[in-house]
Amino acid sequence: MNLGSLTFRPITPEDMPFLYRVYASTRTEELAPVPWTEQAKAAFLASQFSAQHNYYHQQFPDALYLVIMQGETPVGRLYREWRGENLHILDIALLPEYRNHGIGTQIMQDLISEAAAKNCGVSIFVEVNNPARRWYDRLGFREFRLEGIYCYMERPSISTRLEY
Repeated sequence: MNLGSLTFRPITPEDMPFLYRVYASTRTEELAPVPWTEQAKAAFLASQFSAQHNYYHQQFPDALYLVIMQGETPVGRLYREWRGENLHILDIALLPEYRNHGIGTQIMQDLISEAAAKNCGVSIFVEVNNPARRWYDRLGFREFRLEGIYCYMERPSISTRLEY
């Protein structure tokens, strides 16, 4: 898989079906054991997607809401915002067929480099039981605090890490 052709573009209203597909794909394992019909699961996911989408835009109006593109193909979403001296990742998700090919790692390494160039850290909230926490650990993120079901993880700036 050629990673050199990754680009980003702002989301548009026309992207909503794609963004829903990305969101729903992140909940597949979680909903697999739930004894609901496929229609009930789809209704639940649509409701949750809409709530999340609205929440992000209301709470983080200055964030960048981006579609991750590989060539001309949309493959995921990246929502990010600067919070003081920290680049905060609201959400990063790829469609299943694009996971485990290095795309997410390349994006995160680029974000880490962007933040490092400004002597800033990178942060993200991750669900406590999310297997992606191991990936964030490998990228140098560390758990700083728990907030309900979420773990706040941060990869401090280079100067901060040197002070440890």
